[in-house]
Amino acid sequence: MFTLRALLADRRLELRLLVEGRPGALDEEVLWPHNTELPDPSPYVRARELVLTNGLWLDRTEPASFVAGVVRAGGAGIVFGLRTQTPHTPPELVAACTEADLPLAEISVRVPFTALTRAAAAIYTEQRQDALLGMVRRGDALAAAISHGAGASGVLKVLRHDHDLPLAVVDRMGRPLASTGVDLTAEQRAAVADALARRPPPLEVELDGSVSAAMFPVGAVGDFDATLLCLRPAADLGPGERDALDQAARFLSLEVAKRQAVQAIEQRFASELLDMILSGAQRAAEVPERLRAFGVDPGGSLAVCAVAFADPDTPTLPGLAEAVGEFLLAENTAVVVAGGSQDVVAVLAWQRPERELRELATRLVDAVEARFPGHHPVLGLGEPAADATALRRPLVSAREACRVLVRRGGPGVAVFGELGTHRLLLGLHEPETLRGFADSVLGPLREHDLRRGGQLVVTLRTFLDHDGQWAATAAALFVHVNTLRNRLSKVTELTGRDVTRTEDRVDLYLALAADAFQR
Repeated sequence: MFTLRALLADRRLELRLLVEGRPGALDEEVLWPHNTELPDPSPYVRARELVLTNGLWLDRTEPASFVAGVVRAGGAGIVFGLRTQTPHTPPELVAACTEADLPLAEISVRVPFTALTRAAAAIYTEQRQDALLGMVRRGDALAAAISHGAGASGVLKVLRHDHDLPLAVVDRMGRPLASTGVDLTAEQRAAVADALARRPPPLEVELDGSVSAAMFPVGAVGDFDATLLCLRPAADLGPGERDALDQAARFLSLEVAKRQAVQAIEQRFASELLDMILSGAQRAAEVPERLRAFGVDPGGSLAVCAVAFADPDTPTLPGLAEAVGEFLLAENTAVVVAGGSQDVVAVLAWQRPERELRELATRLVDAVEARFPGHHPVLGLGEPAADATALRRPLVSAREACRVLVRRGGPGVAVFGELGTHRLLLGLHEPETLRGFADSVLGPLREHDLRRGGQLVVTLRTFLDHDGQWAATAAALFVHVNTLRNRLSKVTELTGRDVTRTEDRVDLYLALAADAFQR
């Protein structure tokens, strides 16, 4: 940083300080020297420029007026160039600068202003060179930290080597990825997550009303997934500190992208495991090996749970799968977690009593609710499986229990057999039986829809979802009531079941439920 004190330290310039100015003025950044002989330099001098003058304006204006113009422009100070005609700095100029708390120095007759300008350029060049060398050195250190697997903590360690700053890395879910010199509270992390959710994110965030922190967003794939946080206001950071933080944020983007890639692969493998389990005998041989890949013993007792939010209109929030996995791993439980559009499923090794499984599930729901304030999670439990070959039924049971809890809005945890729903009866039958029943009832409707481009199945499902109310169903389908009546008459004709009779309506509803149950 180019300062007036740095110029004064250069003996070649033969500068002599006459007025020090306000406290700290000599150490403030100077933008550049500005040579002027105008009586009022304020229209042309930029803020933080150092005014160089020989006093040729002295016959046209008073020194106090000239100094007032420099102050008005925000000048960093004045250097008065002595000449043969003016071998001493005018006392009036010294008095005016003293009154205005503006630094004033005089330069020897033997030294031209160009020497001062060259000295300023040399200081800038040296400092810029030092900054570039520092950036290259820091870049090498950051690259080494990332490549050696030091992660976000390694990046902060490199930063702290050059700058003693309180730092933290927080992701968009409010999770701490690393920190040094600071310990953020849950409320402060939530404030950071809220700030990251804005578009674009702010450059500064108020953590708790009294602490301001500068934000340096960390992007991965076209979005901001985390932020490098410095617990100082952005205005208090020097250019070197800002450059270092910006550079570190870019390296952190590599780390976040790597983490996302690993998580995406794990999620794909976990989702494939659920497909293997649901496929039954077709892919049963693949299940044990996939469980072993996640550290879960396929030969031991296993449990399955499904987690979602009680509001059926709330999709599975980003980060729910990670929250479930982090909780269970913190409980020293080997687990596979797969996130879907409607729920998150966990398959975990379980050798303890079922009572303790229920207690674990309750703590999991509490932990998820704390992570996602304002949302009410529910959890469906399947009956424990003796080993990997018996996972299909617990998986289906857990997901169905979760779906029932979502529709009912709670309670937080339930086992499928406790729910007293028709889905329990459906769950007692083999998939082939359910598929045969659904096909026998709905097959003619599907065939008609496929051949005629109709919507009989959709119409039937919508009619039953609206409790058989004609007007509400027609409005939901955007059709006239007479059109709805014609469609449902066709349903009666093709299935032999009248939608106005309770017994037939039960058959149709169970056929739709059985069709959805096996998917």
